[in-house]
Amino acid sequence: MELQWPLIIFTTLLAWACGVFATQGVLALKGEGKEIQLPALIASVALLAVSGIAVFFHLQHWERIFNGFGHLSSGITQELIAIVVMVIVMVVYFAMLRKSSDGGTVPQWLAVVAIAISAVLALVCAHSYMMAARPAWDTVVWPLAMLFGGGAAGALTVMAMLAAKGGSSKLGGLLSTAFTAASAVASVALVAVWQASAGSFADVGYHFDPTTPTSPLLDVAAETNVLSGELAPLVWLGVVVVGALAPVACAVLAQKKGGKSWLALGAAGAACAVVGAVCLRVVFYELGLSVFMFY
Repeated sequence: MELQWPLIIFTTLLAWACGVFATQGVLALKGEGKEIQLPALIASVALLAVSGIAVFFHLQHWERIFNGFGHLSSGITQELIAIVVMVIVMVVYFAMLRKSSDGGTVPQWLAVVAIAISAVLALVCAHSYMMAARPAWDTVVWPLAMLFGGGAAGALTVMAMLAAKGGSSKLGGLLSTAFTAASAVASVALVAVWQASAGSFADVGYHFDPTTPTSPLLDVAAETNVLSGELAPLVWLGVVVVGALAPVACAVLAQKKGGKSWLALGAAGAACAVVGAVCLRVVFYELGLSVFMFY
């Protein structure tokens, strides 16, 4: 399937924004990280805004975007609703930060709402890609990979920002380690699912398009062997090493050293998590073979 770079950027940045917002919500819930609450909020808003702009480059007629919001069961409609709710929560969060005496405290109920809407938005966005006609996409592991991948990038980003301000948070360090570990497991599991998805295809005939009557319906071996085919370098190096293992190593090492080490290691881990997320989505689209003709 052709790579959809606007959507790759959209889903990557959106998940990252959710990760940052959720992490600062966790810290706010425990009264920690007050010095980075506003900068983290600005970062999450910026990431969400850029992700939204990227979507427009996916549309040939962007002015018709609202024509796609015709039914509540539509994935794009659910995404829009979740994004609107997320923006409203961010506005309220900002207002509460400005209202607080120290500029870094929000009510606990709002921190819980921030965490919840961040998780919901990431899952809703990922769920809209799940469809039976594309077997490699139709797995619950994909939403988990997006949720935990965004959480890993977001938590590491927040910890790097906190270290830059001279602060620290044991809870934030534990959250970063947990998210990166969960992201690594989900990414590797998704690769395993993709490899197994080759069995969902069958080379049963030829393309129905009369202009290419001899074109094979599917080239299963070439398109779905992610472990040893053309996609193997991207999977092993980009997804597994850079996207899964490197963030875990950065989080564990920073957790061990503590203090200012989070600035360099947190930033490096976040960068690796984002690069790995992009690689994951590239493979995702490359494996987006459709079997809609069988339905």
